[in-house]
Amino acid sequence: MARLQIFLAALWWGSITTVGFMVVPMLFMNLETPAIAGQMAGKLFSAQTWLAVACGVLLLLAAKRQNLSQTHAPSPWVISGMLLALLIELAVKPHIMARDNLALWHNLGSAFYVLQWLCAGKVLWALSPMKPEPAIAADSAQTD
Repeated sequence: MARLQIFLAALWWGSITTVGFMVVPMLFMNLETPAIAGQMAGKLFSAQTWLAVACGVLLLLAAKRQNLSQTHAPSPWVISGMLLALLIELAVKPHIMARDNLALWHNLGSAFYVLQWLCAGKVLWALSPMKPEPAIAADSAQTD
């Protein structure tokens, strides 16, 4: 179950990173017009939202099944990340699509996206086990 949780957290964080910080900027650099790039970016961000929600729900179910203690449960970060994803999709995106005060809504959406990325990163960090590196462990064993 722990490996599944790490996989889900890595999928969530990695997809946010790939879509938002690599693919979408490349769309704006390589497509003919910003309008075409914006339409495609909107579709990618929608897909990202539903992937985030699916990963979040599965992470919450796995944590509940595992009965993690409050200190080890990533639930607040998962819920926060999911809420941010849904806010972008359901509250921010309609304003951007309507070109309603575009700068404000685009900046707000970008801020929410970065916050979602941080939440997913915190979840991944919390679920990843800390193991000493073999070289460091071997060096410390020789000096003792």
